[in-house]
Amino acid sequence: MADDSTTTIRATFETREAADLAVEHLVQQHGISRPDIFVQSASDRNTAGSQVSGGDVDRADAPLEGEIEVSADIAVSQIAAVQRSFGDAGATRVSRR
Repeated sequence: MADDSTTTIRATFETREAADLAVEHLVQQHGISRPDIFVQSASDRNTAGSQVSGGDVDRADAPLEGEIEVSADIAVSQIAAVQRSFGDAGATRVSRR
């Protein structure tokens, strides 16, 4: 019998661009449903990220302060693949709850 239990995996990113890339990988490469993916500030700071990256170069109105957290509810069998995907997208930290 296959293990169909789920877990939540989360990763922290320094840029919005990296977080968005991670979300696209989850949906397109791993077939994770968008309602099972959550994006939020990793702290109480602004979620624009902590480093300038592409689309936010000209954004003087959005201070670059906080990191962005992406979490997803996934099947236990997907843990290793999702961890690799988060790393490939530039995650600074990856954890499970």
